[in-house]
Amino acid sequence: MTTEEPARRGRKRSQDTRLAILTAAYELVSQVGYQALTIEGIAARAGCGKQTVYRWWPHKADVLLEALAVKADLRVSTADRDSYPADLREFLSDSFALARFPGVVPALTALMAEAQVDTGFRTRFRDGFLNRRRAALAVILDRARQRGDLPAHPPEETVADLVFGLVWYRLLATDRPLGPTDVDHLMALLTAAPPPATASRTPTENPCPTPASSSSPAPPTDSDVPSPTPSPTGPQPG
Repeated sequence: MTTEEPARRGRKRSQDTRLAILTAAYELVSQVGYQALTIEGIAARAGCGKQTVYRWWPHKADVLLEALAVKADLRVSTADRDSYPADLREFLSDSFALARFPGVVPALTALMAEAQVDTGFRTRFRDGFLNRRRAALAVILDRARQRGDLPAHPPEETVADLVFGLVWYRLLATDRPLGPTDVDHLMALLTAAPPPATASRTPTENPCPTPASSSSPAPPTDSDVPSPTPSPTGPQPG
C-alpha cells in the first residue's frame, strides 16, 4: 500500500462527511425551519460531531448557504446549446425550477434576513451565493459575446440585475411562484433587437406658440382719440 492511498481515503471520507453535513442542513431546515435549526442538530443528522461542522463553517447560516449554493450549481445548467437564446432559456428555466423546489424559498429568505442583521455573514452571502449565481450567468453571457450572438442591449450587468432582481422580488415580496411564463417574458426582453437610438429633438415650430389674438378690437391709442373742439370765447347770440 502506498502512502497516497490512505491520503485518498482520508480525502474521500472528508468529502463524504462534508456532503452529509450539507444534506443534513438542507433537510433539517425544510422540516423544522431556520430558527429551530442548530449545529448540534445538523451534526447529529449527519452522523458526526459538532466540532467537525465548526471546523468548516462558523455558523449554521454558512452551512445552509453552501448547501444551497451547491444545489444551485448542480441543478442550473450553463452548458453550451449553440446559441445565446437556447443557453439563456435553459438557465432561466432551471433557476426558476430550483426556486419551486421544496424548501428552497424558505431557506433563501432566511439567509437573506440573516444577512440584514449580521454584516459579516452579509459579505459571505454576497460572495458565496449572490455573486456565485451571477458568475454562472456570466458564463453564458461571455460565451455569447465570443460567439457573436449576444445582443448589444441591455448591458450584461443589467441582464443579471433583471434576472436576479425578478427572482428576489418574487421570493421576498410576493407569493407568486416563478414559472414558464416568466421565462418567456424575460426571453422577449433580453433577446430582443436593440432599442433605436433616441433622436435629438429639433422642433420645427415653437413648442409654446403665442396665443392667437382676440377678435375684439385693440384698445385705442392716444392718436386714435379725436381732440375736443374748444368752446368759443366771445359772446353768444341771444
